[in-house]
Amino acid sequence: MITSNIILLLSEAVVYFGVMAALLHGRNRYGLGIFVCALGVMHFLETYLAAVFYIQLPFGIISPGSTVLFSGKLMMILLLYIKEDALVVRQPIYGLLIGNFLLVALIMIARNHETVQAMPGRQPDMQFVDEMGSLMIWGTILLFIDSIAVILLYEKLGRFLARCRIIRIFVASALTLTFDQIGFFAALRVVSDTPMSALIGGWVAKIAAAFVYSFMIEAYLRFDQQSTGGRALSVRGVFETLTYRERYERLLEESGRDSLTGVLDRRSLDTDGPQLFARARKEGTTFSLIAIDLDDFKSINDTYGHQTGDSVLQSAARKMMTHMRVGDHFYRYGGEEFIGLCQGLSADGSTALADRLRVAVEASPHQNVQRVTVSIGIANYPGDGDSFEQLFARADERLYRAKRTGKNRVVAG
Repeated sequence: MITSNIILLLSEAVVYFGVMAALLHGRNRYGLGIFVCALGVMHFLETYLAAVFYIQLPFGIISPGSTVLFSGKLMMILLLYIKEDALVVRQPIYGLLIGNFLLVALIMIARNHETVQAMPGRQPDMQFVDEMGSLMIWGTILLFIDSIAVILLYEKLGRFLARCRIIRIFVASALTLTFDQIGFFAALRVVSDTPMSALIGGWVAKIAAAFVYSFMIEAYLRFDQQSTGGRALSVRGVFETLTYRERYERLLEESGRDSLTGVLDRRSLDTDGPQLFARARKEGTTFSLIAIDLDDFKSINDTYGHQTGDSVLQSAARKMMTHMRVGDHFYRYGGEEFIGLCQGLSADGSTALADRLRVAVEASPHQNVQRVTVSIGIANYPGDGDSFEQLFARADERLYRAKRTGKNRVVAG
């Protein structure tokens, strides 16, 4: 019986993670809503099974709802944060919080109806409804706290375990699930007098779940890296940051500056680029477009975390800005790609400037990351195009040629 229970638990974990990871992997094609909805649908089942459905294992009795489903949900929230950032991960966190409070509120209103017996022998179990309502409220509050805690722990552990991602994931999730087990068991003890053996058994099972899910997440991240962000947050201010981030970024966008690096943003490039090119062409001067992309930036985010990734972007942008000439224009085009616009440089001059930028980034220290490099593609007028769009396309093509031929290099022709 024990062997079959363990096999069934592992099967449930594999199915749960496999489906949820597939939905997450397809978010760019189908949207994140499918993933978030699937995550939310499971909450009632998790709570119900945690309240009434237990199995026997050598170290005590456990509930698959708590061990497999709840632990899996928390791990998927952490995985979403690793793959995206705090702004994205707040969507399921807030959605689960609001949705479950709404469910309980509607149950509390509905229980006041005067009911009739439509089917012989079937009566609503209002005591069970009350118990489930209490457990869902408490479970939702714990999930809210757990989601913040596991993200903060993951980021804090990056200082010590940046190169050991799987251990970092396991320790962050194991500590958070330990807190959750104590908190949820206290509610079960009050509501249904759950035996103490469930506390120890559930804790051991959740640590085992954290171990299994950590390996699954690491395997997925490696697969995703082959097949294809979050900033450090304080406990006090984490959700204020999440709530008002869009407003802050919108204000910065209105000023034409990128919210992370402080350089000019893509919207400014869309406006400035054609105008600067037209002016250079009218004045009969040269014009250079320098396309820059940080090498292997995705692996930096996956290995060291979004906090370190953001720091690398900031320091690289700062360093490149200091090596641009007075009068040059420098933009963050998106992600880890930057664009420099220069007037009055010869083809050799733009290549020399680009190489200075490359050397400056490589020589600079970056938080937790031993070496950061950039690949650069250059297009010049006259010679490489008669419009800003043609120059951009030519520089972009040369940028990716630089990446294909070894990275950390400049391609100008």
